Amino acid sequence: MEEGEGEGEVKQTDLIKLIKSGESETLELKASFDKEILETSGAFANTKGGVILIGISDRGEIKGIQIGKETLRDWANQISQSTEPRVIPEIEIGTIDGKNVAVIWIKEFPIKPVSVKGRCFRRVGNSNRVVQTHEIAEMHFQSTGMSWDKLPVADASIDEIDLEKIKQYIESAKEAGRRKISGGEKPLEVLEKLELTKDGKATWAAILLFHKHPQRFLSQAVIHCGKFKEETIVIDDRMIEGTIIEQIEEAMDFIRKNINVRFVMTGKPARQEVWDYPLEALREALINAVCHRNYTVSSNTEVRIYDDELIVWNPGGLPLGLTVEDLYKPHPSVLRNKGIGGIFYDMGLIEQWGSGIEKMRKTCIKAGIPEPQFEEHQGFRVIFRKDIYTEEYLQKLGLNERQIKAVTYVKEKGKITNKEYQGVCNISERTATRDLSNLVSLGLFMQIGVTGKGTEYILTRRKDAIKTP
Repeated sequence: MEEGEGEGEVKQTDLIKLIKSGESETLELKASFDKEILETSGAFANTKGGVILIGISDRGEIKGIQIGKETLRDWANQISQSTEPRVIPEIEIGTIDGKNVAVIWIKEFPIKPVSVKGRCFRRVGNSNRVVQTHEIAEMHFQSTGMSWDKLPVADASIDEIDLEKIKQYIESAKEAGRRKISGGEKPLEVLEKLELTKDGKATWAAILLFHKHPQRFLSQAVIHCGKFKEETIVIDDRMIEGTIIEQIEEAMDFIRKNINVRFVMTGKPARQEVWDYPLEALREALINAVCHRNYTVSSNTEVRIYDDELIVWNPGGLPLGLTVEDLYKPHPSVLRNKGIGGIFYDMGLIEQWGSGIEKMRKTCIKAGIPEPQFEEHQGFRVIFRKDIYTEEYLQKLGLNERQIKAVTYVKEKGKITNKEYQGVCNISERTATRDLSNLVSLGLFMQIGVTGKGTEYILTRRKDAIKTP
């Protein structure tokens, strides 16, 4: 039996279970063998591996195929000869209701990327996506445990590294308790131990973090901030240079200057500052943007401030292997820039890997504004939206005082029941039901659960869903 040819038959129950699960990141259904199977083999090898079932339509209909051992050998050879490095598939025959089905197993390749006739693919959902030029190097770095920002820069001498900036890092790391650095170590010795200098040359991370003039080497390593009245009307504009640590602080200054703040009396000696958006969440978005962006892409990190929203955008999209859906559940951090990430962690700028997204969400909810929206949009962006449910806005919608109380209650508590509404406003069940139904019909509230004791009401959080009475 030749290499790549499997032994025995796959159990019918296992095949049926696979087919019922539907096409996915790790499963492809094909009625017959075609050139797309070669692309899928490369995409699976570049992602998490997967299974290709031949003799099954993409709708899961069992068509079956007529096949012999020579055909299996030919398919295995086509896949291995079309891929570089060569992917060796395992191919087996299974039977469902008397119909033959070919099962091609593709393992994740340890060193990526694998090309298919000169092109690279990766699996995204149930489709194959061409790997962009800038992603090829990232894929290789990621699969080998390397990082672009820890490569030495040929013409970057360590003489222009700012020793004071390194000393500030050392102090911050000591205060945060993240890294023990002895008092006798010289700044450049510390960088060498952290592998941020190599053979007398500064790495990209060292330049971005500690160089006197980082933009001489990477002109795109800046944050471009703008305040817009409309998309084409710019009220304020600033291009922020310097090290990426300095950029975060300057960008926060720009944001504070261009968003609103009000002061609330809390009964304590100091008044409470309430900003349009919680500063902690905005700072987290900026830190994530400069820490995780792809610096090989020739675009700037951006902050765009509009009347009703603020957007933080960075080039390069999410690191390979991470999807927007993954962000909303516990996920490991796929760190694109390990050198930068290590320094940020030591300084206490970021916590454990992967925690920044949840921090932004919780901070916005606590502040009573909509959760930030995360999108891959020619890169990656975080969209913050203002709390539209101000008392003035609710009055314009024609709500009565009871209903405004209900909205305020839900902003604070997260939800309200009919019984709770009766207690808050001291009204009858009938009146509460009428008011709540009206809030649902206006699009302000969403009803969760069946009618009765299990029913709860939450805020819609989408301005475009709210109907004007």
